[in-house]
Amino acid sequence: MKYSKKDAKSYARQHLRGIWAAALMPFRSDLSIDEDGFRRNIIHWTEDLGIDGLFIAGKQGEFFSMSIEERKRTFGMAVASCEGRACTMMSCSDQNIDVVIELARHAQRIGADYIVVHTPVLHFFKEHDQTVLNYYKTVAAKVDIGIALWSHPDSGYVLSPQLCNQLADIENVVAIKYSVQRPLYRELSRLAADRIQVSTASEEEWFDNIVELGWKLYLCSSPPYLLQSASDRRMRIYTDLAFAGRIAEARAVRDSLDPVRLALRSTRPAEKPHAHQKYWQQLLGQVGGAIRPPLLELTDAERIATRRAFEACGLEVASTQRVTMM
Repeated sequence: MKYSKKDAKSYARQHLRGIWAAALMPFRSDLSIDEDGFRRNIIHWTEDLGIDGLFIAGKQGEFFSMSIEERKRTFGMAVASCEGRACTMMSCSDQNIDVVIELARHAQRIGADYIVVHTPVLHFFKEHDQTVLNYYKTVAAKVDIGIALWSHPDSGYVLSPQLCNQLADIENVVAIKYSVQRPLYRELSRLAADRIQVSTASEEEWFDNIVELGWKLYLCSSPPYLLQSASDRRMRIYTDLAFAGRIAEARAVRDSLDPVRLALRSTRPAEKPHAHQKYWQQLLGQVGGAIRPPLLELTDAERIATRRAFEACGLEVASTQRVTMM
């Protein structure tokens, strides 16, 4: 590992920065992992799109349909493919805490930069905060690698800023992906920004969070590779302009992506985000691939509507990147 446990926070303060993307996992028609496709995507994302770090085998990556060994395998592929190009954060989320720890130790052993652990679903709601605090303290005690917390309503609850502030005191907790409304993550930034990096997955709020909250980390979802192509890197451009304090220029570039955001949002069926995003990847010339059960596939009509919106949204794609899809 590149840092000691006691230096995890300071290392992350220096290196856990920029645009991070949550990787979709491409599967072949037989539902095996498309390893070559995954590697090609990683190289495209990090070299052509300038993405700074990748979040591997999370909910976007369909970890819930993967075996422990498959998850470990994708960790290793990501570390090897990102070497010298970008940093890595491995999702070790699982309801079984022993699996979380096993995956965390594996990530540490193979040279991942960080791990992320989603809040557990709690079946008993007495001493709720103390249970969550004990959960993360238990995981953190077993590894040295920097840990990002991840709070999202699909756990059945969200962490309060006050509880997150307590969790920020854990020696190797370095960040949080805080999927909540802006008043909550603004309050957490006020409370704990001296100890952890606070971020949220909303690309539409990213510019405002750079300007108003001084954030340096987008952690993370799929927009960095769905809103961009090798010849049209507007998210990268507006981010760098905002970091440089060129706010008016950054805002203009950010706003120019509104038609692309609308095309993505308006054509995505509520229960089919993975299938929709993978199809959009294919339209961009990336490797999308199949989804695994129980996720739902797009209908032919949904594909046609998505392609039409894609072609009209103004996202520039070089002819060499385009693929022919229905």
